[in-house]
Amino acid sequence: MNPFLHYRDRLDSYGRARAGGLSDQWFVERVQSLDAAVAEIDGHGFGVTPILDGAALAQAAHLDVDLVIKVESGNVGGSHKARHLFGVALHLAVDEALGAPVVDHLAIASCGNAALGAGVVAGAMDKRLDVYVPVWANDRVVGRLRELGATITKCERRRGEDGDPAYLRFREAVAAGARPFSVQGTDTPTTFDGGRTLGWELADQAGRLDAVYVQVGGGALATSVSMAIPEVRLHPVQSEGCAPLRQAWDLLAPDFDLVAAAETPGAFMRPWPDPRSAADGILDDVTYDWLPLLAGTVRSGGEPIVAPEPLILKAYQLAHEHTDVPVCVTGTAGFAGLMHKPPPAGARVAVLFTGLDRT
Repeated sequence: MNPFLHYRDRLDSYGRARAGGLSDQWFVERVQSLDAAVAEIDGHGFGVTPILDGAALAQAAHLDVDLVIKVESGNVGGSHKARHLFGVALHLAVDEALGAPVVDHLAIASCGNAALGAGVVAGAMDKRLDVYVPVWANDRVVGRLRELGATITKCERRRGEDGDPAYLRFREAVAAGARPFSVQGTDTPTTFDGGRTLGWELADQAGRLDAVYVQVGGGALATSVSMAIPEVRLHPVQSEGCAPLRQAWDLLAPDFDLVAAAETPGAFMRPWPDPRSAADGILDDVTYDWLPLLAGTVRSGGEPIVAPEPLILKAYQLAHEHTDVPVCVTGTAGFAGLMHKPPPAGARVAVLFTGLDRT
């Protein structure tokens, strides 16, 4: 079952298509053709990803919770990122069908999974993709991106420069005319649309949930899940070596005046000076989508959690010992947050295992 077909009446791209006079059949055929092109490149298209009973993992971590695990490591591109970008691609297709100029040049900044998802989806659309990566980017990821036809730029920090150099070079490319094709809602607002399919699937599969713990880098995944299941308590998780979201939360507490935060964002969301963690996929020095993410967190009654680095490593170890999921350290970081600050005994809790282990 393709989630972009199953949940199409909830997608913003579908609503825009129908409001613009495009038929349901047009949308169905566009999803099917684009998904077929994705499958030709990646070996399979989009389908509902599984959930697992996490009882053994919870017991190993001495957690008194009813744990479910949503597994994304087998999704297109090896993570959840392609969900976001397939959703962006559908928006581009609708816009072009309704008369907008055709977009040929796409750009993204990423250290791994987002770039791979972008490479697959951009290839399926037959569009040029420029990828800006840090100098320490995984060689296997870079090699696969080149196989997908992407143009790679490794970005070193310039003297006196604050912020992620890959992201800064990406912004320069956008200013020069490239179209943002990212999983950051600040640059690509339509990225949440496809990401919400994960939350909708989880809700349908798991039924009642008390809380969900989601690892956070740029923040789009947790924001999308919060949008999809707003009634579930949200705990965004970062590592102690890079926790700009919790820093902003503490600066805003206890009133959480998000209007004031939006007016002066730099007073609250400050670049983390030296991001470090084995969970390198969440080392964004700022949480780009922090405003909608904090709004969803406050609304749900949750709070951001900062997981100590030893628990980041322990979560990965336990996941490999007590599940068969080939998940990376980044992909188990939400579970580290659960171990660090568990909910009351007996709570029904979800974690997301999101990225393929490429070590």
